[in-house]
Amino acid sequence: MGTRKKNEAAPSATLERIERSIHLIRELKVMLDADLAALYGVDTRTLVQAVRRNVERFPADFMFQLTKPEFEDLRSQFVISSWGGRRYPPYAFTEQGVAMLSSVLRSERAIRVNIEIMRAFVELRRMQASHAGLARKLSALEKKYDKKFKVVFEAIRGLMAPPKLEKKGRIGFSPSSSRRK
Repeated sequence: MGTRKKNEAAPSATLERIERSIHLIRELKVMLDADLAALYGVDTRTLVQAVRRNVERFPADFMFQLTKPEFEDLRSQFVISSWGGRRYPPYAFTEQGVAMLSSVLRSERAIRVNIEIMRAFVELRRMQASHAGLARKLSALEKKYDKKFKVVFEAIRGLMAPPKLEKKGRIGFSPSSSRRK
């Protein structure tokens, strides 16, 4: 069997982890600095320092920093914050920004991880294109058949739609609501 370094994940596990780390922010598919740092096996601080030393390689369409409301909204989608007490909102890297990271982080692991990330973005585009093709075929069928099947088509469209994220209320007790007068 091949030898695998301590911090190296199996390729399929890495691909799954990468796909879970891709977020839709400002209608862009991005990866956050902390997720990328974990994949590359470096501290988030180290990754951000490397980017800041080479900031000319990262224009706004490659990388941007989340606003505080975006950060709070993203954090509220997770039960437990994986960013643990950050003082500043994270940086988000588009696919091009992730590709540019390979020129900034020059380790062998960075090269392997970048290849896997590029494959994950390609797979997401392929799935998105497949989804669009399915939607076109469904529309054609809908036009072809009469209104008897309208309910069926609406149900199928409902299944195809991405899940809507609900804003959840705060969990726990507030001092004012737990006291009885």
